[in-house]
Amino acid sequence: MTHDLIARDAAAFFHQESSSPCPFALKSAQGVWLEDIEGRRFIDLHGNTAHHLGYGHPRLIAALKEQLHTLPFSPRRFTNETAVRLAEKLLDHWPGAPAKVLFATGGSDAIEIALKLARVATARHETISFEGSYHGHGFGAFGLSSAEPDARLGPFLPGRHHVPGYWQSEDGPMITLTEMSRIFDESRTGIAAVIAEPIRSNCHLPPEGFWPAVRRLCDVHGAKLIFDEIPSGLGKTGRFFAFEHVGVVPDAVVLGKALGGGVAPIAAVIADARLDVAADLDLGHYTHEKNPLTTRAALTTIEIIEEDGLAARAARLGDHVIAEIAKLATKYPVIKGARGKGLLLAIDFAPEACGMEPGPRFTDRLVETFWQEGLSATEKGQTGMGFSPPLTITDSEITEALARIERVAGLLA
Repeated sequence: MTHDLIARDAAAFFHQESSSPCPFALKSAQGVWLEDIEGRRFIDLHGNTAHHLGYGHPRLIAALKEQLHTLPFSPRRFTNETAVRLAEKLLDHWPGAPAKVLFATGGSDAIEIALKLARVATARHETISFEGSYHGHGFGAFGLSSAEPDARLGPFLPGRHHVPGYWQSEDGPMITLTEMSRIFDESRTGIAAVIAEPIRSNCHLPPEGFWPAVRRLCDVHGAKLIFDEIPSGLGKTGRFFAFEHVGVVPDAVVLGKALGGGVAPIAAVIADARLDVAADLDLGHYTHEKNPLTTRAALTTIEIIEEDGLAARAARLGDHVIAEIAKLATKYPVIKGARGKGLLLAIDFAPEACGMEPGPRFTDRLVETFWQEGLSATEKGQTGMGFSPPLTITDSEITEALARIERVAGLLA
């Protein structure tokens, strides 16, 4: 049965590196659990970082059913109560100067809105981003990820500058700042924006003082600082915005993925209101920009995060998981420890402990062993696996996930 559906999938869809072929066929998703059509159940430690509330949260589903029966769609020339309430709710969380918002249907589109805002506000077009990062797949957003994307795709936006990530070596932060400063000084037309994740989705934490130093560079050179919190925002790290951990407020932040509660596709840009200088341009203008169904999903998601204290819960559970993984590391040499913030975590493994080298062969083995033990997760770098469950995961489910990771360690040893 699984084989047949996977074969039909492979025949119907264009193939691409990260999603073809599919390894399993899904039947249901509820809370932290996935069940495939063969009846195998998995604790989802990945969820594309979209399942902050888990799958099928009953309050969210009820709100969407109600919305479908009242106002299911709103053409662009009309506003509606739900979209405005979502905008106001997001602005209530913004800790900086007065701000405004725009919505899009996905994170990649929202990144490009933020780039447009920075371009028109600075009258520049050049950008600085981290080599090996990921900001989406639009020609603007994807070009931020690598200085040399696949040549078959043709040219990307001009003026892209890439610096080594601060996580790449012990001297990485200083190398990053030095290279960034050089680019600022040597740019002929000026830098419009620096764009990066404040805390990487790969769970590498920036050293203290790093982002304040970047903020100073941006301010000195008149550039805007854009934070991509598509995977890390909305309480995942233990605070509503991930940037609240790093000591600076950006000029713009982009949210996505979990904003729709794991049900609806929606993303948002929140930016300093002083960037509102292009009323004569269409910066987003998407068909579903103020869709009452997707905005109701986002509004309800944020209300649940607030009222259930899920950001604080993520902080508490994250500390617990890191401590428990540290205990496992004393028993199993193949486990090195965990890193990250809140429930945006990665577990580092030691490939040499099982006679392997860092790289795809090792991470493939990790993924397969996790699957074997009923854990859905994804690799983080050459030696790590993500631990990013919903903020609603129960204490007993955390205990069960850790027990399964211990079994993984026993199999790898």
